[in-house]
Amino acid sequence: DDGVSGYIFDRPGFNQLMVDLYQDIDTVFVKDFSRLGRHNAKVLLLLDEFQEQGKRLIVIDDNYDSSDSEDDTIGIKTWYNERYIKDTSKKIRAVMRAKGNSGEHLCTNPPYGYRKDPEDKKQWIVDEEAAEVVKRIFVLCVDGKGPMQIAKLLTADKVLTVKAYYAKRDGKPMPDNLYRWDYKSISGILERPEYTGCTVNFKTYSKSNKLKKRLKNDPENILIFRDTHEAIIDRKTFELVQKHFAGRKRPDKQGEMDKYAGYLFCGECGSRLYLHRGKTIKPENNNFQCGGFQRRTTDCTA
Repeated sequence: DDGVSGYIFDRPGFNQLMVDLYQDIDTVFVKDFSRLGRHNAKVLLLLDEFQEQGKRLIVIDDNYDSSDSEDDTIGIKTWYNERYIKDTSKKIRAVMRAKGNSGEHLCTNPPYGYRKDPEDKKQWIVDEEAAEVVKRIFVLCVDGKGPMQIAKLLTADKVLTVKAYYAKRDGKPMPDNLYRWDYKSISGILERPEYTGCTVNFKTYSKSNKLKKRLKNDPENILIFRDTHEAIIDRKTFELVQKHFAGRKRPDKQGEMDKYAGYLFCGECGSRLYLHRGKTIKPENNNFQCGGFQRRTTDCTA
């Protein structure tokens, strides 16, 4: 499984091996234990599973054969393989920390509206066509339009979505929905300070190499370097939009907040559910309705 960490056991090649193993394969050969995986506990459990299923495992470089091996050092070898992952992770973190502290861009790809400079991959230059869409989104927001309204306008005007634009620009297969903008994409664009010409590093972090989930970093741990590339949006406009967003969460017309807001999602399409209630509606008739159905942005039913 090239390009996939050995610490992860949900790998295409490994999954196929396990499927084949339960069908018509009796013996598995691997170069060494690290090729099987680098998660100590999971590898040891896998060895037990091989024995329970009557399957034979031969590890060539580690001189292991499950049919006659009584090697007591297996746990040490698998632990060392996991240790290698941790050491590598430490080195990569140190390199990324040094780059981030020096003001280099840490993200692999620039945000929509920018592209890498062909002459210097570390630098961003403005992608004029996409930048015009970004400017329009900010202008519409300043004029009082919310992300949902902006998404509807871009969809109606048949503006290529971010994914469709990248596919067209890079000569890749086009997605099915070329113009259906999602309000989440609009919100993501409106929240990015990089459009003011600054580099923002360490916005997220992971607790360890074992946990791949990225968590939002505390503001005091985020580093911002100003004027590192050409700005698409001026700072005054950007700050105005952020103030606009800060006041969007408000009570309904009856003066109450929905305590389930942000917690309930449609089981059919995954969109957020919104509470329907009103002065003329009996409390027992209050209901939640799919936002995708309301906005007609999905094929969901009511």
